[in-house]
Amino acid sequence: MAHAEAQAAQHAAHTEQQQHPIKLYLLVWGLLFVLSAFSYLVDYFGLQGYLRWSLILIFMMLKAGLIVAVFMHMAWERLALTYAILLPPLLVLVFVALMVSESNYVLFTRVTFFGAAP
Repeated sequence: MAHAEAQAAQHAAHTEQQQHPIKLYLLVWGLLFVLSAFSYLVDYFGLQGYLRWSLILIFMMLKAGLIVAVFMHMAWERLALTYAILLPPLLVLVFVALMVSESNYVLFTRVTFFGAAP
């Protein structure tokens, strides 16, 4: 009988869902609102060039990170699952950086040997 009670308790603990305080979700929602406002302010102030795109990308990544961490519950997942979700996009970014570097080299050699485009 003790074994059956232990199994029932274990099953109840397993099916019980973890609840996070509503304050956390409201705080993240507020942060998302503020970060979105900052993104719009970049356009409002008319920033241009690398500063504009850097700020937009930074705000975008911060918002995506908050959404993934809190609303998709990745902040509470096991490390292996976190690596399985986050590592592939990071590797894609590394490969993109390598391709950008390679494209600059190819452009340099083409301009050097064939001359600039008319």
